[in-house]
Amino acid sequence: MSWARKPPIGQACAVSEHTTNTALRLRPPAHRVSRRAIGYWTVTAAIFWVLLIGVQTVIVVTSDEPPSFFAVTLVISCVLGPLHLIVMPQWRYRVHRWEVTGEAVYTQAGWLKQQWRIAPVSRIQTVDIERDPFEQLFGLAKITVTTASAAGPLRISGLTHDRALELADELTKTTQAVRGDAT
Repeated sequence: MSWARKPPIGQACAVSEHTTNTALRLRPPAHRVSRRAIGYWTVTAAIFWVLLIGVQTVIVVTSDEPPSFFAVTLVISCVLGPLHLIVMPQWRYRVHRWEVTGEAVYTQAGWLKQQWRIAPVSRIQTVDIERDPFEQLFGLAKITVTTASAAGPLRISGLTHDRALELADELTKTTQAVRGDAT
């Protein structure tokens, strides 16, 4: 089997028992998420780093003792934060993919820990669209596809809001047309 057919060693992958008995094969999904997701991931990570560095700065400035552990962690955060903001969003954009066919939903997500998932359409129970305030600001949404699987729901994040609406409609129509017990 070639690399394109299976995830590299060390990457998580969830395939239901039902999947292994059919012609469905784990493979790289065809579609990338919206490029707007890069900005969204950058902004949400930047908020974390600004808060962390702010708290560390207050502790270092208000401390009466000589440079301490907190001063060292502040320096480390000032180096790691910008590096993380440069690397992580681009890396996630290259990894995050999705595809919906008449038979299955395929997802690939993560950046350090990558996960490939496949869910047969016959196992889909619900399709939900979510948008947090920052996703709304960037015109993005995420779809959650709940299946009859112990591995939990599939999530496709980083879609434009319009594409998420179209995809939810498409999945709803497809699941209604496919016979299955969804359990």
